[in-house]
Amino acid sequence: MAPIDRSDERCSIARSLEVIGQKWSLLIVREAFRGRTRFADIRSRLGVAPDVLTDRLARLVDAGILERRPYREAGEREREEYVLTDAGRALKPVLASIIEWGDEYRPSGHGPASIYTAGGRPVRLAFLDEDGVEHAPDEVVSIPGPGARRPD
Repeated sequence: MAPIDRSDERCSIARSLEVIGQKWSLLIVREAFRGRTRFADIRSRLGVAPDVLTDRLARLVDAGILERRPYREAGEREREEYVLTDAGRALKPVLASIIEWGDEYRPSGHGPASIYTAGGRPVRLAFLDEDGVEHAPDEVVSIPGPGARRPD
C-alpha cells in the first residue's frame, strides 16, 4: 500500500483507509466479529487467495486491529488465530454503517443479510448530540477540528 500523501496525513479518513481501505481487510474483520479467527476458516469463508489473506492479516495485526494468539488442536502443531483487539472491536459501528448504506443504496433484492440488535430488538446508528438528542444526517455538518490544516 502506498504511504499516506503528506496532504492527507491530517485527514482521519485517509489515515484509516490506509489500514482498512482494502476489500479483504474489512471482510476479515467481519469474519472475526462472527467468531471466525483461524486462517483456514477465514480463507474458506471468503475464498481469498492465501497470499492475499496472509498479507491482509499481517497488516491488520501491524495496525493493532487484530492480534495473534496461539492455539493447538489435539494432536496438531501450534498455530495462530487472529483475535480482535479494542481497536478492532471499535470498528463495529463502521461495519454497521456500511451495512446500513449498502442495504439502502446497493440492495441485493433479498433483504438485509445482517440486522444489528440489542436485547433482541433491532438497533440503528444515529447522530446524537451531547444531550442525547438525535439529529438527521442532513442536519449534521463536519467542521475543522484542532488537527486540521489551517489555511496559510
